[in-house]
Amino acid sequence: MSIKKGDIIRVEFEGRFDDGVVFDSSKINGEPLEFEVGIGYMLPGFEKAVIGMENGEEKEFKIKPEDAYGEHNPQLILKAPRERVPEHIRPGMILITTLPAGMQIPVKILDVTEQWITVDINHPLAGKVLNFKVKIVDIAS
Repeated sequence: MSIKKGDIIRVEFEGRFDDGVVFDSSKINGEPLEFEVGIGYMLPGFEKAVIGMENGEEKEFKIKPEDAYGEHNPQLILKAPRERVPEHIRPGMILITTLPAGMQIPVKILDVTEQWITVDINHPLAGKVLNFKVKIVDIAS
């Protein structure tokens, strides 16, 4: 049976950047990833790549930024008053901030001055090409 929208699948995976650095894997997480195909839980490029695969099948594929976390958006680099953040922050740090709606997002600190802090609120993987190696370990309709 090949994977189609609505199937719940389990997949072993490894995600790498073009330079070979691993950014995520099911081994790091300790178990295969399980999700329902076609409901938007996964990256669009990932879902497209697994549709049609069979149980036990292995595949390698590349996802461009537009089918992953999008391009890096310079408009998401923002300045905020320095007094709004903890004293110990430094450029390069990643902080988790809570948006007014309650959603939490990672924020990368780019610059800190006496008056301002410059942050990048793009997803950390925005603008990156993602390379995946996957193996389908279970398909349930």
